[in-house]
Amino acid sequence: MKRLLSTLSCVPVALTAMVILAPSASAEERQCRGAIGAVTLDNVHVPDGATCTLNGTSLKGSLTIGRGATLTAKSVKVIGNIQSEGHRLVRVYDSRVGGSIQLEQGGGLDVRRNVVNGDVQVFSNTRGTKTITRNRIDGNLQCKANNPAPVGGGNIVGGNKEDQCRLL
Repeated sequence: MKRLLSTLSCVPVALTAMVILAPSASAEERQCRGAIGAVTLDNVHVPDGATCTLNGTSLKGSLTIGRGATLTAKSVKVIGNIQSEGHRLVRVYDSRVGGSIQLEQGGGLDVRRNVVNGDVQVFSNTRGTKTITRNRIDGNLQCKANNPAPVGGGNIVGGNKEDQCRLL
């Protein structure tokens, strides 16, 4: 019995040490309203309705764009993805994306001269012009249910060009 009580008394100390010594699993997320220049950050989120300009910014994580938000990203490096559901306008120029670009159920977009290691997916965007021009996409270029349909060309795609983007 003494041995059991002695063992049980060590459990809280061990659990406390595990909590104190455990590394943090979450990366920091920076909110962008306005402009961010040539700095390195973890993740960036453009809040609903906000406008954000990134110029030369490096992200160790991902970039997300909120509903009704506008993003202009020039010469950025994103290790993760660029994602939006419900954006007003997204422009990505001369940038490198380690993951995918996924723009859904939003407005206009202009994706030009980028290197994308994953896919570019443009689905169900119903406002504004959608231009996809001169990108190198290692995955697929997929466009579906956009009104008006995307325009552009000169994209080099390692996977497939599908649906509305099959001729781009």
